[in-house]
Amino acid sequence: MISQTVRYAFRILGRLAGSRDGLVRGEELADATGIPANYLSKILNQLRKAGFVESQKGWGGGFRLREEALQRPIRDVLVVFDGTESLERRDCAFGLPQCDADNPCPLHEDWEGVRTAVRSMLDRTTVQDLAGTT
Repeated sequence: MISQTVRYAFRILGRLAGSRDGLVRGEELADATGIPANYLSKILNQLRKAGFVESQKGWGGGFRLREEALQRPIRDVLVVFDGTESLERRDCAFGLPQCDADNPCPLHEDWEGVRTAVRSMLDRTTVQDLAGTT
C-alpha cells in the first residue's frame, strides 16, 4: 500500500520535523535515516519541488522543513511519489484480478476495512506528527 520511497520520505520529514533548529546536511540525513545518499537526494528534490522542504547550497548548506509543511497531511507525501491512483487502487489481498464486491475473495470485506483505515490515517496524520520517527 505504501511504497518504499514514501516510507523513506516519511523518515526524512520526521527527521527534519524533529530538528527545526536549522539546516540539516544531506550526509547527516542519510546517516540518521539509513537511506542511501543518492536515493535520499532524489527524494529530497521531489520534496523540495512539492513544497515540503527548502534547501540551501554550498558550505553550511542543507535542508530544512518549510513551516507550512508541518500541518500538511502525510497523504500529500504519498501523492507526490505514488500519485492519487495509489489511493484509489482496490487490489485484492490475494492478488486475484476478479475480486470485487460482486465476486469477493474470503478477505474482501476485511481488506476493504484495512484500506479505509489506512486512507483515514494518511488524511489525519500531519508531517508534524512524524517528528522523531528516525
